[in-house]
Amino acid sequence: MSRQVFLYDPPERFVAGTVGLPGRRTFFLQASAGARVTSVALEKTQVAALAERMDELLDEVVRRSGGNAPVPAVVPTEIHDTAPLEAPVDEEFRVGTMALAWDGEEERMIVEAQALVELDADSDEDLAEAEERLLQDEENGPPMLRVRLTGVQARAFAKRALDVVNAGRPPCPLCSLPLDPEGHVCPRQNGYRRGA
Repeated sequence: MSRQVFLYDPPERFVAGTVGLPGRRTFFLQASAGARVTSVALEKTQVAALAERMDELLDEVVRRSGGNAPVPAVVPTEIHDTAPLEAPVDEEFRVGTMALAWDGEEERMIVEAQALVELDADSDEDLAEAEERLLQDEENGPPMLRVRLTGVQARAFAKRALDVVNAGRPPCPLCSLPLDPEGHVCPRQNGYRRGA
């Protein structure tokens, strides 16, 4: 079976968002163009890492170009996207690996999110070989979302993604662990339940 690639070059919209209440949220990347919408699920830490790395890469592009790259230092307010994910949110796959690159000729950020794959191997060496074969198999690999973004779109994605990650549960003022609406067992309170 050939690899399924969800390609958006460029998307009309590419955002990170969530479904559910803080503490029980499911994180998604969602790309859309016209009537076509693709949503892939991933972990909160993956969203944070993608956004942080994207910002770092954009800063490096600006630095290397001497400020001539079409990448804004901050997101222009008129394109800041705060709208929710497009419903219904149908998960195409759960993300396992991600890749990020800058295409200098086209001046585009390339984001690839590949489906999580379970590999069977008897040893670490067998596992490494299986992973390498999988990554090199462009035709028969796992499903992938590939998005090509302008510098402005990439900066806007990174800003929103970090906002989404930081919009979770507030931290406990004593131990900094997340507070659930019903409170939590605070280690700094010697195990006593602390309310929100």
